[in-house]
Amino acid sequence: MLLATQLERVFLFQDKGQEIRLTDPEPKWSVQAVLNFYSNTYPILATAKVSAPVIREDTVQYRFESVMGTKG
Repeated sequence: MLLATQLERVFLFQDKGQEIRLTDPEPKWSVQAVLNFYSNTYPILATAKVSAPVIREDTVQYRFESVMGTKG
């Protein structure tokens, strides 16, 4: 018998050299809605883009990538 299960979504981004792992606040939300939700807590996400999903460790991982340049 085949059993289909929905994989958990996980959202990742880099902040000050550390990888931050965020849980899915609402599985029914679009990925963009999740990004908007977390941008209230993490302002760096306000200008982020979403990378293509990757399946890893029985989760679907989305990476939020900042499009802001760095000074230097």
